[in-house]
Amino acid sequence: MSNLSRRNALSLGVALGLVGAASVVPAWASTTATDPWWVWDDEVDRLMAGVLDTGGVPAVNTALRSWVDNADPLPAGLPADVAAWLQGANRLPSWADPAKLRRAADFNRRKDTYLFLLYGLGSGIMSTVIPREARSVYWSAGGAAMQDRAAKTFTFGYDLSEARAFEPSGQFVVTANKTRLVHAAVRHLLPQSPHWRAVADERVPISNGDILVTFHSLGTFVHRKLKEWHVPMSAADEDAFLHQWQVAIHLLGVRDEFIPKTWAEADTQSAQVLTPLLAPTPEGKELAADLLGLTAQIDLGVTRGFLNEFVRYVLSNEVGDWLGLPRDYAAATLIRTGWPAYIAFREGLLPIAPAGFYLFDQFIRALAMLFLNKGTSSTSTPITIPTGNRPGA
Repeated sequence: MSNLSRRNALSLGVALGLVGAASVVPAWASTTATDPWWVWDDEVDRLMAGVLDTGGVPAVNTALRSWVDNADPLPAGLPADVAAWLQGANRLPSWADPAKLRRAADFNRRKDTYLFLLYGLGSGIMSTVIPREARSVYWSAGGAAMQDRAAKTFTFGYDLSEARAFEPSGQFVVTANKTRLVHAAVRHLLPQSPHWRAVADERVPISNGDILVTFHSLGTFVHRKLKEWHVPMSAADEDAFLHQWQVAIHLLGVRDEFIPKTWAEADTQSAQVLTPLLAPTPEGKELAADLLGLTAQIDLGVTRGFLNEFVRYVLSNEVGDWLGLPRDYAAATLIRTGWPAYIAFREGLLPIAPAGFYLFDQFIRALAMLFLNKGTSSTSTPITIPTGNRPGA
């Protein structure tokens, strides 16, 4: 689809998690001449529209099932044009720094407990108060199967955090390219939903700007919380963590000119295009209830009140009020006093484990396991291209 035809299309939104602005998109915090809100993924969009329109998605999904590791050859059975596109896309950018990526992998290993919590309860629940994201996810196929969708979303972050994520034996490069195919498919499918069109307020789905906003709800948010919690990080660790995300969003199709060069630049962008636009929606409230309700399927060792208060602690009481999360003041007190002590002990700043250490430790690890392939703990969750939207949409 050409840029001109996109601009003349009916109001379109974004789907499957890579969105992030409310009704009015502010000016982008960038010195570049091009606006990322008007940059998409034209070539892969055209390819996936053709696959969908000819009924070829099941065959493509079957072919992609065996394609897992970065070093795996492209599978047979793909349409020639899709295979040719993947052959060119399935590689790291020339500017990727192997030493920084290895350091990021080590950083992820050392801080995995905090990352599980912040990606899961922080970024995951934040997505439900990003209006366009909440509405688009709700009306897409994934919105009707939130545990499966949560598992697949978690897998994206899990593959990114793996020790060899970007190396031949890792999986993230393949995961990113599969995700890019899914986004292109959703861009073709979701505008066909009259329910979604009735609430959509963006003319073009999943622009580079939208992907960057989601990066801010993930990487920028996590970096900021780690600093707020006084988690020890060297300057080299912080730089490596940013570089990992720079490579990741490049692999999702973001132009290099839009990718933040420093955490200061990322914080500036986030303050302009994410934080002021967070707001509740009916769709988001239902999605949050679904996500938090998943914990009833596995023993996290805590009460629902504890879970609700941890969401409030990580995101704010305002977000908790938007989502209608009942208060549990005893749990809130335990978290406010126990979590800083938990971090201090894990980082070697306290000689004796504080009260509640085991509770926090088991809670976070169980939360991670919940989303890894529906709690059955697999090394990966299959990413499949959808063939439709939410049933009935």
